[in-house]
Amino acid sequence: MLSRDTWKEIFDTIRKNKLRTFLTGFTMAIGILIVVILVGFTNGLQNTFQEFFGDDSTNTFFIFPGRTSMPYKGYKSQRRIELDNSDLEDLSNNFALFIDYITPRISRSSNVSYKNESNNYTNRGVAPSHRINEKTIMMKGRYINELDIKQKTKNAVIGRLVEIDLFNGEDALGKFISLGNSIFKVVGVYQDDGGDNEERIIYIPYTTRQRIEKGNDKLNEIIIGFKPSIGYAGALTLEKNVTKFLKEKKFIAREDRSGIFVRNLAEELKQTQQLATVLGLIALFFAVGTIIAGIIGVSNIMIFVVKERTKEIGIRKALGATPKMVISTILIEAITITALSGFSGMLLGISILQNLGEQLEDYFIKNPYIDLGFAISATVVLIVFGTIAGYVPAKRAARIKPIVALRDE
Repeated sequence: MLSRDTWKEIFDTIRKNKLRTFLTGFTMAIGILIVVILVGFTNGLQNTFQEFFGDDSTNTFFIFPGRTSMPYKGYKSQRRIELDNSDLEDLSNNFALFIDYITPRISRSSNVSYKNESNNYTNRGVAPSHRINEKTIMMKGRYINELDIKQKTKNAVIGRLVEIDLFNGEDALGKFISLGNSIFKVVGVYQDDGGDNEERIIYIPYTTRQRIEKGNDKLNEIIIGFKPSIGYAGALTLEKNVTKFLKEKKFIAREDRSGIFVRNLAEELKQTQQLATVLGLIALFFAVGTIIAGIIGVSNIMIFVVKERTKEIGIRKALGATPKMVISTILIEAITITALSGFSGMLLGISILQNLGEQLEDYFIKNPYIDLGFAISATVVLIVFGTIAGYVPAKRAARIKPIVALRDE
């Protein structure tokens, strides 16, 4: 345990050697600051990926029709492909073992009004299982059900912000809204973690939308939720088989990439996770490199410090100080400087990340942060290894005979 006089001596030495103290502390503070910022930005990037995929189910295919790019079996190229109710039924029957749910989606934009309030909103014709895909949370009432689909009812489920926009504090449940040229009854109000745009959508039965549009059976897209138990490899195989099935049914050449489009969220999520892992490893590489650079910097400064204080060490030893006392005094001085500077750099880095908040969203970095335990551990590691790096020159100097040290210039 060091005495009060020893601590006073250490702080007196620090005050007398401001440049040396600054160089040692600056190296430590910058090293930790860079580590905190790098790791924080990486975590912010992962937050963006998580938000992008977290709003919807990830065990999902989105199937879109397109235009053929080549002739096939007597059909010309540039033929427009359409999805319909029979595709919905055929996919359900042929891939039942692998499908958790299936839902169509017919998207339109219409003017919607209630009393004197009106606005333009996206409305989607869907099946009940669409709620699973969007992870919709019901606040009031209910979602579209099978009876709505069968009877083609004019029932609507509106988003939380639609209720706020149109109803001015009234309870929307049971009220009637004008959607396009039709009147719908509000049977439910939902919220969605996907943000404001997701809460300004109105859902109606897809069969009702088809009846409004002259009784056709066309669909904009089909959404398939596959069973998570089939895994990533199974999802890729299912995607391939579904695409093959629809191409055969619609008379699309196997090599034609434009007739049918399938967006596989499982594959996108896998690729995103791989990218996040690579970025994490890159950030870790730079973080480790920064820590090593900091250790080397502290070591070099310690060599300079010990060299500078050789004569002082000789005087101490001449007055009776043991090598152990000399080494401990020098190292504790270094530890004090590096600890104060290191934790200052760490706190500054954490403060910068907190103040940035959502300012970097345009660069796909959302709410950057660093785990406090990791930040403290990195700081302690740098302090410990920096101290070890300084121990060698301190020990070498402590072994010098007093008469030799006193002659040092």
